[in-house]
Amino acid sequence: MMSHEYRDMPADMQEELFSNFLIDSWSYSKVSTFSRNELDFERTYIYGQRGRVGASNIAGQAYHEALQKFFDRLKEDNTQLGIVDMQDIGYSYIEDVSPNRWKIQKTTPTVEECRKKAIKDFNKLIENFVSERELYLKEIQQVEAVEIYLDEFVTINGVDIPLPVHMKLDLVIKTKEGKRVIIDHKSKASYSDEKELKFTGSKQAITYVIGLETNSAQPVDEVWFVENKYSKNRDGSPQLACHKIIIDVNTRRLYEALLYEPLRRMIEAVSNPDYVYLINDNDAFVDKAELYEFWAQTQISEVDSFHIPESKKELVSKRLKKIRDSSLAHIDPKTIKTFQDNASHFIQFDLSTANMTPSEKIEHLLKTFGLNTSVAHVVEGYSSDSYLLEVSAGNSINSINRYKLDIASALNVSNVRINKELTIHNGRSYLSIESPKHRDKILYFDPKYLQGRKIPIGLDNFGNTIIWDLDNHSTPHMLVCGATGSGKSALIISMLGYAELIGFDNIVIFDPKYEFASYQHPKVQVFSDIEEIEETIEKLVAEMQDFAKSGYKTKTL
Repeated sequence: MMSHEYRDMPADMQEELFSNFLIDSWSYSKVSTFSRNELDFERTYIYGQRGRVGASNIAGQAYHEALQKFFDRLKEDNTQLGIVDMQDIGYSYIEDVSPNRWKIQKTTPTVEECRKKAIKDFNKLIENFVSERELYLKEIQQVEAVEIYLDEFVTINGVDIPLPVHMKLDLVIKTKEGKRVIIDHKSKASYSDEKELKFTGSKQAITYVIGLETNSAQPVDEVWFVENKYSKNRDGSPQLACHKIIIDVNTRRLYEALLYEPLRRMIEAVSNPDYVYLINDNDAFVDKAELYEFWAQTQISEVDSFHIPESKKELVSKRLKKIRDSSLAHIDPKTIKTFQDNASHFIQFDLSTANMTPSEKIEHLLKTFGLNTSVAHVVEGYSSDSYLLEVSAGNSINSINRYKLDIASALNVSNVRINKELTIHNGRSYLSIESPKHRDKILYFDPKYLQGRKIPIGLDNFGNTIIWDLDNHSTPHMLVCGATGSGKSALIISMLGYAELIGFDNIVIFDPKYEFASYQHPKVQVFSDIEEIEETIEKLVAEMQDFAKSGYKTKTL
Protein backbone atom coordinates (compact mmCIF):
# COMPACT_ATOMS: atom_id res chain seq x y z
CA MET A 1 0.00 0.00 0.00
CA MET A 2 1.40 3.41 -0.99
CA SER A 3 2.31 5.99 1.61
CA HIS A 4 -0.39 8.52 2.48
CA GLU A 5 0.16 11.68 4.50
CA TYR A 6 -2.93 11.27 6.70
CA ARG A 7 -3.25 7.48 6.85
CA ASP A 8 0.31 7.21 8.17
CA MET A 9 -0.36 9.62 11.04
CA PRO A 10 -0.36 8.25 14.62
CA ALA A 11 -3.86 7.64 16.02
CA ASP A 12 -3.76 10.68 18.34
CA MET A 13 -2.84 12.97 15.44
CA GLN A 14 -5.65 11.50 13.32
CA GLU A 15 -8.08 12.20 16.15
CA GLU A 16 -6.83 15.79 16.29
CA LEU A 17 -7.22 15.99 12.51
CA PHE A 18 -10.87 14.82 12.64
CA SER A 19 -11.67 17.42 15.31
CA ASN A 20 -11.14 20.13 12.66
CA PHE A 21 -13.89 18.81 10.39
CA LEU A 22 -17.67 18.77 10.76
CA ILE A 23 -17.73 15.21 9.33
CA ASP A 24 -15.38 12.23 9.85
CA SER A 25 -15.46 10.75 6.34
CA TRP A 26 -16.53 11.50 2.78
CA SER A 27 -18.39 9.43 0.22
CA TYR A 28 -19.60 9.78 -3.32
CA SER A 29 -23.16 10.43 -2.08
CA LYS A 30 -21.91 13.23 0.19
CA VAL A 31 -20.01 14.87 -2.66
CA SER A 32 -22.98 14.44 -4.98
CA THR A 33 -25.41 15.93 -2.44
CA PHE A 34 -23.07 18.86 -1.73
CA SER A 35 -22.82 19.62 -5.47
CA ARG A 36 -26.58 19.37 -5.94
CA ASN A 37 -27.80 21.23 -2.86
CA GLU A 38 -25.47 22.44 -0.11
CA LEU A 39 -28.24 22.96 2.45
CA ASP A 40 -29.48 19.39 1.94
CA PHE A 41 -25.89 18.23 2.55
CA GLU A 42 -25.73 20.27 5.76
CA ARG A 43 -29.07 18.92 6.99
CA THR A 44 -28.28 15.29 6.16
CA TYR A 45 -24.61 14.84 6.94
CA ILE A 46 -23.77 17.49 9.53
CA TYR A 47 -27.01 17.66 11.52
CA GLY A 48 -28.02 14.03 10.96
CA GLN A 49 -31.53 15.07 9.98
CA ARG A 50 -32.43 12.77 7.11
CA GLY A 51 -35.57 13.23 5.08
CA ARG A 52 -38.25 10.58 5.13
CA VAL A 53 -38.12 7.86 2.49
CA GLY A 54 -40.76 7.07 -0.11
CA ALA A 55 -42.18 3.59 -0.63
CA SER A 56 -40.32 2.98 -3.91
CA ASN A 57 -36.98 3.86 -2.27
CA ILE A 58 -37.69 1.45 0.59
CA ALA A 59 -38.53 -1.20 -2.02
CA GLY A 60 -35.12 -0.57 -3.59
CA GLN A 61 -33.39 -1.00 -0.22
CA ALA A 62 -35.26 -4.28 0.35
CA TYR A 63 -34.19 -5.38 -3.14
CA HIS A 64 -30.54 -4.71 -2.24
CA GLU A 65 -31.00 -6.76 0.95
CA ALA A 66 -32.38 -9.72 -1.01
CA LEU A 67 -29.61 -9.51 -3.63
CA GLN A 68 -26.99 -9.48 -0.90
CA LYS A 69 -28.29 -12.81 0.42
CA PHE A 70 -28.53 -14.20 -3.12
CA PHE A 71 -24.89 -13.46 -3.93
CA ASP A 72 -23.73 -14.47 -0.44
CA ARG A 73 -25.18 -17.93 -1.12
CA LEU A 74 -23.65 -18.00 -4.60
CA LYS A 75 -20.25 -17.10 -3.14
CA GLU A 76 -20.44 -19.66 -0.30
CA ASP A 77 -21.54 -22.81 -2.12
CA ASN A 78 -22.38 -21.83 -5.71
CA THR A 79 -26.13 -22.37 -5.17
CA GLN A 80 -28.93 -19.86 -5.66
CA LEU A 81 -31.70 -18.60 -3.41
CA GLY A 82 -35.20 -19.14 -4.78
CA ILE A 83 -37.72 -16.38 -5.32
CA VAL A 84 -39.68 -17.25 -2.15
CA ASP A 85 -36.59 -16.96 0.06
CA MET A 86 -35.67 -13.66 -1.57
CA GLN A 87 -39.20 -12.33 -1.10
CA ASP A 88 -39.17 -13.31 2.58
CA ILE A 89 -35.93 -11.36 3.06
CA GLY A 90 -37.44 -8.27 1.44
CA TYR A 91 -40.75 -8.54 3.29
CA SER A 92 -38.90 -8.78 6.60
CA TYR A 93 -36.83 -5.70 5.74
CA ILE A 94 -39.93 -3.68 4.84
CA GLU A 95 -41.75 -4.82 7.97
CA ASP A 96 -38.84 -3.62 10.15
CA VAL A 97 -38.81 -0.07 8.71
CA SER A 98 -39.75 2.35 11.52
CA PRO A 99 -42.96 4.32 11.02
CA ASN A 100 -41.07 7.62 11.29
CA ARG A 101 -38.92 6.75 8.24
CA TRP A 102 -41.82 6.50 5.76
CA LYS A 103 -42.68 9.51 3.62
CA ILE A 104 -46.44 9.91 3.68
CA GLN A 105 -47.72 11.21 0.33
CA LYS A 106 -50.99 11.78 -1.49
CA THR A 107 -50.84 8.37 -3.17
CA THR A 108 -49.77 6.65 0.08
CA PRO A 109 -51.56 8.57 2.88
CA THR A 110 -50.88 6.02 5.65
CA VAL A 111 -47.89 3.97 6.75
CA GLU A 112 -49.81 0.82 5.85
CA GLU A 113 -50.38 2.12 2.32
CA CYS A 114 -46.66 2.92 2.10
CA ARG A 115 -45.84 -0.67 3.06
CA LYS A 116 -48.25 -2.08 0.50
CA LYS A 117 -46.71 0.09 -2.22
CA ALA A 118 -43.17 -0.92 -1.16
CA ILE A 119 -44.06 -4.62 -1.22
CA LYS A 120 -45.69 -4.25 -4.65
CA ASP A 121 -42.61 -2.52 -6.13
CA PHE A 122 -40.24 -4.93 -4.40
CA ASN A 123 -42.08 -7.94 -5.84
CA LYS A 124 -41.69 -6.52 -9.34
CA LEU A 125 -37.95 -5.99 -8.79
CA ILE A 126 -37.44 -9.55 -7.53
CA GLU A 127 -39.52 -11.08 -10.33
CA ASN A 128 -37.44 -9.11 -12.86
CA PHE A 129 -34.18 -10.26 -11.27
CA VAL A 130 -35.15 -13.92 -11.06
CA SER A 131 -36.30 -14.03 -14.70
CA GLU A 132 -33.27 -12.10 -16.02
CA ARG A 133 -30.50 -13.05 -13.57
CA GLU A 134 -28.44 -14.52 -16.44
CA LEU A 135 -27.39 -10.94 -17.14
CA TYR A 136 -25.26 -11.35 -14.00
CA LEU A 137 -24.57 -15.08 -13.97
CA LYS A 138 -23.34 -15.44 -17.54
CA GLU A 139 -20.44 -13.09 -16.73
CA ILE A 140 -19.37 -14.39 -13.30
CA GLN A 141 -16.35 -16.61 -12.92
CA GLN A 142 -15.96 -15.89 -9.18
CA VAL A 143 -17.79 -13.79 -6.59
CA GLU A 144 -15.00 -11.98 -4.78
CA ALA A 145 -16.99 -9.90 -2.26
CA VAL A 146 -20.60 -9.07 -1.38
CA GLU A 147 -21.79 -5.91 0.41
CA ILE A 148 -18.42 -4.81 1.78
CA TYR A 149 -17.86 -1.58 3.71
CA LEU A 150 -14.57 0.27 3.30
CA ASP A 151 -13.01 3.24 5.09
CA GLU A 152 -9.77 4.26 3.40
CA PHE A 153 -7.56 7.31 3.14
CA VAL A 154 -7.07 7.81 -0.59
CA THR A 155 -5.29 10.03 -3.08
CA ILE A 156 -7.42 11.79 -5.72
CA ASN A 157 -5.91 13.64 -8.67
CA GLY A 158 -2.49 13.39 -6.98
CA VAL A 159 -3.74 14.97 -3.72
CA ASP A 160 -3.93 13.16 -0.36
CA ILE A 161 -7.48 13.69 0.94
CA PRO A 162 -7.50 14.51 4.70
CA LEU A 163 -10.65 12.46 5.44
CA PRO A 164 -11.15 8.74 4.69
CA VAL A 165 -13.63 7.72 2.03
CA HIS A 166 -16.51 5.57 3.33
CA MET A 167 -18.26 3.30 0.84
CA LYS A 168 -20.40 0.22 0.49
CA LEU A 169 -19.78 -1.96 -2.54
CA ASP A 170 -22.70 -4.15 -3.60
CA LEU A 171 -20.72 -6.79 -5.48
CA VAL A 172 -17.16 -7.47 -6.66
CA ILE A 173 -16.60 -10.25 -9.22
CA LYS A 174 -14.02 -11.81 -11.51
CA THR A 175 -15.51 -12.29 -14.97
CA LYS A 176 -14.93 -15.22 -17.29
CA GLU A 177 -12.72 -12.89 -19.32
CA GLY A 178 -10.51 -12.39 -16.26
CA LYS A 179 -11.65 -8.82 -15.49
CA ARG A 180 -12.13 -7.51 -11.97
CA VAL A 181 -15.47 -5.71 -11.85
CA ILE A 182 -17.42 -3.71 -9.25
CA ILE A 183 -21.19 -4.02 -9.69
CA ASP A 184 -23.69 -1.52 -8.27
CA HIS A 185 -27.37 -2.62 -8.14
CA LYS A 186 -29.91 0.11 -8.86
CA SER A 187 -33.71 0.05 -8.78
CA LYS A 188 -35.35 2.59 -11.07
CA ALA A 189 -38.73 3.87 -12.21
CA SER A 190 -37.13 4.63 -15.58
CA TYR A 191 -33.73 3.87 -17.08
CA SER A 192 -30.92 6.41 -16.85
CA ASP A 193 -29.75 8.02 -20.05
CA GLU A 194 -26.63 6.06 -20.99
CA LYS A 195 -24.67 9.12 -22.15
CA GLU A 196 -25.58 11.05 -19.01
CA LEU A 197 -24.75 8.07 -16.78
CA LYS A 198 -21.27 7.80 -18.30
CA PHE A 199 -20.65 11.38 -17.21
CA THR A 200 -22.31 11.39 -13.78
CA GLY A 201 -21.58 7.73 -13.02
CA SER A 202 -17.89 8.19 -13.76
CA LYS A 203 -17.37 10.05 -10.44
CA GLN A 204 -19.16 7.33 -8.51
CA ALA A 205 -17.22 4.66 -10.39
CA ILE A 206 -13.78 6.17 -9.76
CA THR A 207 -14.63 6.62 -6.05
CA TYR A 208 -15.38 2.89 -5.81
CA VAL A 209 -12.30 1.95 -7.85
CA ILE A 210 -9.82 4.01 -5.81
CA GLY A 211 -11.31 2.85 -2.50
CA LEU A 212 -11.19 -0.84 -3.41
CA GLU A 213 -7.75 -0.66 -5.01
CA THR A 214 -6.38 1.13 -1.93
CA ASN A 215 -7.88 -1.57 0.28
CA SER A 216 -6.80 -4.62 -1.74
CA ALA A 217 -3.87 -3.40 -3.87
CA GLN A 218 -5.44 -5.12 -6.90
CA PRO A 219 -6.55 -3.24 -10.04
CA VAL A 220 -10.21 -2.83 -11.06
CA ASP A 221 -11.02 -3.05 -14.78
CA GLU A 222 -14.67 -2.00 -14.99
CA VAL A 223 -17.63 -0.71 -12.95
CA TRP A 224 -21.14 -1.87 -13.91
CA PHE A 225 -24.38 -0.16 -12.96
CA VAL A 226 -27.14 -2.76 -13.32
CA GLU A 227 -30.54 -1.05 -13.34
CA ASN A 228 -33.74 -2.95 -12.54
CA LYS A 229 -36.83 -1.07 -13.74
CA TYR A 230 -39.89 -1.90 -11.62
CA SER A 231 -42.34 -0.27 -14.06
CA LYS A 232 -43.12 -2.71 -16.88
CA ASN A 233 -41.66 -2.08 -20.34
CA ARG A 234 -44.58 -1.97 -22.76
CA ASP A 235 -42.49 -3.31 -25.65
CA GLY A 236 -41.59 -6.47 -23.72
CA SER A 237 -37.87 -5.59 -23.64
CA PRO A 238 -35.68 -6.74 -20.69
CA GLN A 239 -36.27 -5.07 -17.33
CA LEU A 240 -32.56 -5.23 -16.38
CA ALA A 241 -30.01 -3.03 -18.14
CA CYS A 242 -26.25 -3.05 -17.58
CA HIS A 243 -24.22 0.14 -18.07
CA LYS A 244 -20.46 -0.55 -18.15
CA ILE A 245 -17.78 2.04 -17.36
CA ILE A 246 -14.32 1.03 -18.56
CA ILE A 247 -11.42 1.96 -16.30
CA ASP A 248 -8.14 2.57 -18.17
CA VAL A 249 -5.24 5.02 -17.80
CA ASN A 250 -6.94 7.87 -19.67
CA THR A 251 -10.39 7.48 -18.10
CA ARG A 252 -8.81 7.33 -14.62
CA ARG A 253 -7.21 10.73 -15.15
CA LEU A 254 -10.42 12.21 -16.51
CA TYR A 255 -12.69 10.73 -13.83
CA GLU A 256 -10.36 11.73 -10.97
CA ALA A 257 -10.26 15.30 -12.29
CA LEU A 258 -14.08 15.37 -12.49
CA LEU A 259 -14.38 14.07 -8.91
CA TYR A 260 -11.62 16.17 -7.37
CA GLU A 261 -13.13 19.63 -7.87
CA PRO A 262 -16.49 19.05 -6.05
CA LEU A 263 -14.69 16.93 -3.42
CA ARG A 264 -12.17 19.71 -2.76
CA ARG A 265 -14.96 22.28 -2.35
CA MET A 266 -16.84 20.01 0.05
CA ILE A 267 -13.71 19.36 2.16
CA GLU A 268 -13.04 23.11 2.36
CA ALA A 269 -16.64 23.72 3.49
CA VAL A 270 -16.64 21.11 6.30
CA SER A 271 -13.29 22.39 7.58
CA ASN A 272 -14.76 25.88 8.00
CA PRO A 273 -17.38 26.07 10.82
CA ASP A 274 -18.50 29.47 9.50
CA TYR A 275 -19.24 28.26 5.95
CA VAL A 276 -22.73 29.21 4.73
CA TYR A 277 -24.45 26.30 2.93
CA LEU A 278 -26.62 27.59 0.10
CA ILE A 279 -30.01 26.18 -0.87
CA ASN A 280 -30.71 25.22 -4.48
CA ASP A 281 -34.35 26.13 -5.09
CA ASN A 282 -34.31 24.24 -8.41
CA ASP A 283 -33.38 20.91 -6.81
CA ALA A 284 -36.14 18.43 -7.64
CA PHE A 285 -34.72 15.69 -5.40
CA VAL A 286 -35.72 17.22 -2.06
CA ASP A 287 -38.80 18.75 -0.50
CA LYS A 288 -38.06 22.50 -0.37
CA ALA A 289 -40.49 23.01 2.50
CA GLU A 290 -38.57 20.44 4.56
CA LEU A 291 -35.28 22.20 3.80
CA TYR A 292 -36.59 25.64 4.71
CA GLU A 293 -38.13 24.24 7.89
CA PHE A 294 -34.67 22.82 8.76
CA TRP A 295 -33.05 26.20 7.97
CA ALA A 296 -35.41 27.92 10.40
CA GLN A 297 -34.64 25.28 13.02
CA THR A 298 -30.91 26.06 12.83
CA GLN A 299 -31.68 29.73 13.53
CA ILE A 300 -33.45 29.15 16.84
CA SER A 301 -32.60 25.64 18.13
CA GLU A 302 -29.85 24.30 20.39
CA VAL A 303 -27.44 21.53 19.43
CA ASP A 304 -29.35 18.84 21.40
CA SER A 305 -32.31 19.29 19.05
CA PHE A 306 -30.32 17.51 16.32
CA HIS A 307 -28.83 14.02 15.91
CA ILE A 308 -25.18 15.03 16.10
CA PRO A 309 -22.35 12.66 17.16
CA GLU A 310 -20.81 13.54 20.53
CA SER A 311 -17.42 14.12 18.91
CA LYS A 312 -18.89 16.92 16.75
CA LYS A 313 -21.28 18.56 19.23
CA GLU A 314 -18.84 21.20 20.46
CA LEU A 315 -17.93 22.27 16.91
CA VAL A 316 -21.57 22.37 15.75
CA SER A 317 -22.64 24.12 18.95
CA LYS A 318 -20.19 26.97 18.24
CA ARG A 319 -21.47 27.10 14.67
CA LEU A 320 -25.10 27.27 15.82
CA LYS A 321 -24.30 30.08 18.25
CA LYS A 322 -22.70 32.15 15.49
CA ILE A 323 -25.64 31.48 13.16
CA ARG A 324 -28.14 32.41 15.86
CA ASP A 325 -26.27 35.55 16.99
CA SER A 326 -25.96 36.71 13.39
CA SER A 327 -29.57 35.97 12.45
CA LEU A 328 -31.22 37.31 15.57
CA ALA A 329 -29.30 40.57 15.21
CA HIS A 330 -31.25 41.19 12.01
CA ILE A 331 -34.40 39.07 12.31
CA ASP A 332 -36.83 38.88 15.21
CA PRO A 333 -37.15 35.28 16.61
CA LYS A 334 -40.94 35.46 16.20
CA THR A 335 -40.46 36.11 12.49
CA ILE A 336 -38.25 33.02 12.15
CA LYS A 337 -40.77 30.92 14.11
CA THR A 338 -43.60 32.14 11.87
CA PHE A 339 -41.52 31.30 8.80
CA GLN A 340 -40.87 27.82 10.21
CA ASP A 341 -44.58 27.28 10.83
CA ASN A 342 -45.42 28.41 7.29
CA ALA A 343 -42.78 26.07 5.83
CA SER A 344 -44.16 23.13 7.80
CA HIS A 345 -47.63 23.70 6.33
CA PHE A 346 -46.25 22.87 2.89
CA ILE A 347 -44.77 19.53 3.99
CA GLN A 348 -47.59 17.32 2.80
CA PHE A 349 -49.04 14.72 5.15
CA ASP A 350 -46.23 15.08 7.71
CA LEU A 351 -47.54 15.97 11.16
CA SER A 352 -44.11 15.43 12.75
CA THR A 353 -43.01 18.94 11.70
CA ALA A 354 -46.32 20.65 12.54
CA ASN A 355 -46.35 23.21 15.35
CA MET A 356 -48.69 21.09 17.50
CA THR A 357 -48.38 19.32 20.81
CA PRO A 358 -48.10 15.51 20.70
CA SER A 359 -51.66 15.28 22.05
CA GLU A 360 -52.95 17.52 19.26
CA LYS A 361 -51.11 15.44 16.66
CA ILE A 362 -52.72 12.21 17.94
CA GLU A 363 -56.20 13.76 17.99
CA HIS A 364 -55.79 15.36 14.55
CA LEU A 365 -54.43 12.20 12.94
CA LEU A 366 -57.24 9.98 14.24
CA LYS A 367 -59.86 12.54 13.17
CA THR A 368 -58.52 12.37 9.60
CA PHE A 369 -59.42 8.66 9.70
CA GLY A 370 -62.88 9.37 11.06
CA LEU A 371 -62.13 8.53 14.71
CA ASN A 372 -63.29 11.16 17.19
CA THR A 373 -61.02 11.01 20.25
CA SER A 374 -59.46 13.39 22.74
CA VAL A 375 -56.35 13.07 24.91
CA ALA A 376 -57.66 13.54 28.44
CA HIS A 377 -54.35 13.12 30.29
CA VAL A 378 -50.64 13.00 29.52
CA VAL A 379 -48.52 11.08 32.04
CA GLU A 380 -44.79 11.74 31.70
CA GLY A 381 -42.60 8.74 32.48
CA TYR A 382 -38.88 8.05 32.56
CA SER A 383 -38.35 6.62 29.06
CA SER A 384 -41.86 7.04 27.60
CA ASP A 385 -44.95 9.19 27.92
CA SER A 386 -48.52 7.84 28.20
CA TYR A 387 -51.40 9.53 26.37
CA LEU A 388 -54.79 8.57 27.83
CA LEU A 389 -57.49 8.73 25.17
CA GLU A 390 -61.20 9.24 25.64
CA VAL A 391 -62.91 7.51 22.73
CA SER A 392 -66.30 8.89 21.71
CA ALA A 393 -69.32 6.62 21.47
CA GLY A 394 -69.65 4.94 18.09
CA ASN A 395 -65.87 4.64 17.60
CA SER A 396 -64.33 1.18 17.83
CA ILE A 397 -61.37 1.12 20.18
CA ASN A 398 -59.86 -1.81 18.26
CA SER A 399 -59.84 0.26 15.06
CA ILE A 400 -57.33 2.69 16.64
CA ASN A 401 -54.77 -0.14 16.65
CA ARG A 402 -54.84 -0.06 12.84
CA TYR A 403 -53.29 3.40 12.93
CA LYS A 404 -50.56 2.90 15.55
CA LEU A 405 -47.86 3.19 12.86
CA ASP A 406 -49.36 6.46 11.63
CA ILE A 407 -49.44 7.77 15.22
CA ALA A 408 -45.75 6.88 15.55
CA SER A 409 -45.06 8.64 12.26
CA ALA A 410 -46.88 11.78 13.43
CA LEU A 411 -44.94 11.79 16.72
CA ASN A 412 -41.67 11.07 14.83
CA VAL A 413 -40.82 8.00 16.94
CA SER A 414 -39.91 4.49 15.88
CA ASN A 415 -43.09 2.95 17.31
CA VAL A 416 -45.84 3.39 19.88
CA ARG A 417 -47.43 0.82 22.16
CA ILE A 418 -51.21 0.68 22.54
CA ASN A 419 -52.12 -1.30 25.62
CA LYS A 420 -54.44 -4.25 25.06
CA GLU A 421 -56.32 -3.48 28.25
CA LEU A 422 -57.87 -0.16 29.23
CA THR A 423 -56.01 1.87 31.83
CA ILE A 424 -57.83 3.02 34.97
CA HIS A 425 -56.78 6.53 35.99
CA ASN A 426 -58.56 8.64 38.62
CA GLY A 427 -61.44 6.18 38.59
CA ARG A 428 -62.05 6.30 34.81
CA SER A 429 -60.97 4.00 31.99
CA TYR A 430 -58.91 5.19 29.03
CA LEU A 431 -57.09 3.79 26.05
CA SER A 432 -53.37 4.26 26.77
CA ILE A 433 -50.81 5.05 24.04
CA GLU A 434 -47.16 4.94 25.11
CA SER A 435 -44.60 6.88 23.09
CA PRO A 436 -40.82 6.44 23.67
CA LYS A 437 -38.63 9.46 24.41
CA HIS A 438 -35.13 10.36 25.52
CA ARG A 439 -34.86 9.72 29.25
CA ASP A 440 -35.04 13.05 31.07
CA LYS A 441 -35.38 11.79 34.65
CA ILE A 442 -33.36 9.36 36.79
CA LEU A 443 -34.92 6.78 39.08
CA TYR A 444 -32.64 6.52 42.09
CA PHE A 445 -32.01 3.54 44.36
CA ASP A 446 -34.39 3.72 47.33
CA PRO A 447 -34.93 0.96 49.93
CA LYS A 448 -38.57 2.03 50.34
CA TYR A 449 -39.43 0.26 47.07
CA LEU A 450 -38.25 -3.13 48.43
CA GLN A 451 -40.97 -5.45 49.76
CA GLY A 452 -39.85 -8.82 51.15
CA ARG A 453 -38.04 -10.70 48.37
CA LYS A 454 -39.63 -8.62 45.62
CA ILE A 455 -36.79 -6.71 43.99
CA PRO A 456 -37.94 -3.43 42.36
CA ILE A 457 -36.68 -3.00 38.81
CA GLY A 458 -38.45 0.26 37.98
CA LEU A 459 -41.63 2.31 37.98
CA ASP A 460 -44.25 2.44 35.26
CA ASN A 461 -45.56 5.80 34.05
CA PHE A 462 -48.28 5.77 36.71
CA GLY A 463 -45.89 5.29 39.62
CA ASN A 464 -46.53 1.56 40.12
CA THR A 465 -43.47 -0.46 41.15
CA ILE A 466 -42.44 -3.18 38.71
CA ILE A 467 -40.94 -6.09 40.62
CA TRP A 468 -38.83 -9.21 40.16
CA ASP A 469 -40.49 -11.60 42.61
CA LEU A 470 -37.87 -14.10 43.79
CA ASP A 471 -40.55 -16.09 45.67
CA ASN A 472 -42.46 -16.73 42.45
CA HIS A 473 -40.78 -19.89 41.19
CA SER A 474 -42.51 -19.73 37.80
CA THR A 475 -40.45 -16.67 36.86
CA PRO A 476 -37.00 -17.07 38.44
CA HIS A 477 -35.04 -15.38 35.62
CA MET A 478 -35.01 -11.91 34.12
CA LEU A 479 -33.58 -10.57 30.85
CA VAL A 480 -32.35 -6.95 30.82
CA CYS A 481 -32.28 -5.35 27.36
CA GLY A 482 -31.43 -1.89 26.11
CA ALA A 483 -29.23 0.18 23.84
CA THR A 484 -25.65 1.12 24.68
CA GLY A 485 -25.66 3.67 27.48
CA SER A 486 -29.31 3.09 28.36
CA GLY A 487 -28.47 1.96 31.91
CA LYS A 488 -28.43 -1.87 31.89
CA SER A 489 -25.37 -2.10 34.16
CA ALA A 490 -26.70 0.65 36.44
CA LEU A 491 -29.96 -1.31 36.80
CA ILE A 492 -28.12 -4.51 37.69
CA ILE A 493 -25.95 -2.69 40.27
CA SER A 494 -29.05 -1.22 41.88
CA MET A 495 -30.66 -4.69 41.95
CA LEU A 496 -27.56 -6.01 43.72
CA GLY A 497 -28.07 -3.31 46.33
CA TYR A 498 -31.63 -4.52 46.92
CA ALA A 499 -30.43 -8.15 46.98
CA GLU A 500 -27.93 -7.30 49.75
CA LEU A 501 -30.79 -5.74 51.79
CA ILE A 502 -32.84 -8.93 51.37
CA GLY A 503 -30.03 -10.85 53.06
CA PHE A 504 -28.74 -13.35 50.52
CA ASP A 505 -26.05 -15.67 51.85
CA ASN A 506 -24.20 -15.56 48.52
CA ILE A 507 -24.38 -13.43 45.38
CA VAL A 508 -22.52 -14.75 42.34
CA ILE A 509 -21.86 -12.62 39.26
CA PHE A 510 -20.69 -14.07 35.94
CA ASP A 511 -19.14 -11.16 34.09
CA PRO A 512 -17.22 -12.04 30.88
CA LYS A 513 -17.22 -8.35 29.87
CA TYR A 514 -15.36 -7.31 33.08
CA GLU A 515 -17.95 -4.63 33.89
CA PHE A 516 -18.15 -5.66 37.57
CA ALA A 517 -14.46 -6.40 38.14
CA SER A 518 -14.22 -3.58 40.70
CA TYR A 519 -17.47 -4.48 42.48
CA GLN A 520 -16.61 -5.44 46.07
CA HIS A 521 -18.82 -6.83 48.83
CA PRO A 522 -18.08 -9.62 51.33
CA LYS A 523 -21.00 -11.75 50.08
CA VAL A 524 -20.45 -11.08 46.36
CA GLN A 525 -18.19 -13.18 44.12
CA VAL A 526 -17.38 -11.98 40.59
CA PHE A 527 -16.09 -14.39 37.93
CA SER A 528 -14.91 -13.03 34.57
CA ASP A 529 -12.61 -15.72 33.22
CA ILE A 530 -14.55 -18.14 30.99
CA GLU A 531 -13.00 -21.26 32.51
CA GLU A 532 -13.75 -20.02 36.05
CA ILE A 533 -17.34 -19.26 34.99
CA GLU A 534 -17.83 -22.78 33.64
CA GLU A 535 -16.32 -24.39 36.77
CA THR A 536 -18.42 -22.23 39.12
CA ILE A 537 -21.66 -22.97 37.24
CA GLU A 538 -20.94 -26.72 37.48
CA LYS A 539 -20.27 -26.32 41.20
CA LEU A 540 -23.51 -24.36 41.78
CA VAL A 541 -25.56 -26.94 39.86
CA ALA A 542 -24.04 -29.72 42.00
CA GLU A 543 -24.82 -27.75 45.19
CA MET A 544 -28.40 -27.18 44.07
CA GLN A 545 -28.86 -30.90 43.48
CA ASP A 546 -27.40 -31.69 46.93
CA PHE A 547 -29.74 -29.17 48.56
CA ALA A 548 -32.73 -30.73 46.80
CA LYS A 549 -31.78 -34.17 48.18
CA SER A 550 -30.94 -33.04 51.72
CA GLY A 551 -33.63 -30.41 52.13
CA TYR A 552 -30.99 -27.88 53.18
CA LYS A 553 -31.89 -24.29 52.30
CA THR A 554 -29.68 -21.30 51.54
CA LYS A 555 -30.20 -18.02 49.71
CA THR A 556 -27.91 -17.81 46.70
CA LEU A 557 -28.49 -15.33 43.87
